[in-house]
Amino acid sequence: MLKMEKSEIGLIGLAVMGQNLARNIADKGFQISVYNRTLEKTTEFIKKYGHSSKSGVEILGTVKIEEFVKSLKSPRKIIIMVKAGEAVDEVISELLPHLEKSDIIMDGGNSYYKDTEQRQKSLESSGISLIGMGISGGEEGALKGPSIMPGGNREAYEKVAPILTKIAADEDTAKSAKCVSYMGKNGSGHFVKMVHNGIEYAIMQLIAEIYDILKNLGKLSNEELAKTFENWNKTDYLKSFLVEITAKIFRKKDEKGQYLIDQIRDHGEQKGTGKWTSIASFDYGIATPTITSAVNARILSAFEKRRQIALPQVLNSQIKIPDKKTLIKLTQDALELCEILSYFQGFDLIAIANKEHNWRINLPEIARIWKNGCIIRSSLLDEFQTHNFPQFLFTDEKQNSLRHLIAIATAYAIPIPAVGNSLFYYDTLSAQKLPQNLTQAQRDFFGAHGYAKIGQEGTFHTDWQ
Repeated sequence: MLKMEKSEIGLIGLAVMGQNLARNIADKGFQISVYNRTLEKTTEFIKKYGHSSKSGVEILGTVKIEEFVKSLKSPRKIIIMVKAGEAVDEVISELLPHLEKSDIIMDGGNSYYKDTEQRQKSLESSGISLIGMGISGGEEGALKGPSIMPGGNREAYEKVAPILTKIAADEDTAKSAKCVSYMGKNGSGHFVKMVHNGIEYAIMQLIAEIYDILKNLGKLSNEELAKTFENWNKTDYLKSFLVEITAKIFRKKDEKGQYLIDQIRDHGEQKGTGKWTSIASFDYGIATPTITSAVNARILSAFEKRRQIALPQVLNSQIKIPDKKTLIKLTQDALELCEILSYFQGFDLIAIANKEHNWRINLPEIARIWKNGCIIRSSLLDEFQTHNFPQFLFTDEKQNSLRHLIAIATAYAIPIPAVGNSLFYYDTLSAQKLPQNLTQAQRDFFGAHGYAKIGQEGTFHTDWQ
């Protein structure tokens, strides 16, 4: 190893996200050491990027874990960028014999927040801090500036904050404001990132359902779809990263000049963060039907052989399909309202978990740091910085558009679980009276669970036989 000044920070895990984050750190002028279990990957990375940072800082590649740790200034600051689960535990176990009190580990992967809390507790006795650090923005965000959601020991965060602040995305055009903020204690950082991904699932599914309606009922060509989404990306409430990239996807062709979107299998895959969000919503007693339906949609899409068996479908041809212009307006209104509900479900879940764990998360601050750098960045987040729920957007016209669109899709057997469950969610929260009085009576009938009466204190039971 060449004689060099010790590094400000180290990074373990040189898959694409890790590589780009390391380059980002070096570009911002911080000396960084890197390590990967596969030496060939480290060698290849250093050969390609080790001497090319914008700041002139060289990236130091290390061969062994001991060499990696010794190359860092104390207290050591180490980012782990490996797959969630056992790989994180293995890296921590490999590091521990070489670390000292006050050293800081930052887990930048999509770890389950309860796993993060367990690791934090196990490291307490050694005086080593673990920060659960959600990072969003994909490969490009990691390189150019992601949205960063760190949670854990506040003192440890303050020691790494100067580096994280420098590498985070700028909030819109205000370079003084960065898309990073301390979330709170314990596993709060990874919890917020988990919910971020749940919202991401929901919005992606909503966009997919809108695409399905426009393509198969509206008969829009790929060029027309691209133009529609481009126009939506210029509006007050649909301007977002996901709408922007969707327009680009519709225009992409292969080497033969064929549209790529029409060649991709309709089997949606997942890595688990959406499922974790749904599980958490059940655990905390908060309904997230749009998010959960998006998870279910990916699960159902995997049953390709079962879907090949044609089942009888009764179509209500009495409902006419509107002309393209009208259908585009209906889908725009529906997408706006459903996206609002997706964000609200996520923020509601964070708020309840925050209260239960006393994490002291600042919800408007989450909306702020999600405004740039992350996958779900959207102009709608401006509303969530100032309103708990922007209900003023739910005009009669837009609600009617959503209801009309659901009627059309249902009549022509277009599955719209996320769109449909969004309206179910809104109508339920708006209902003056729900039929759960009957379910309470049923529970008392077969299980003597009791029920409450309107305007009376206490629990009642009836011999229904």
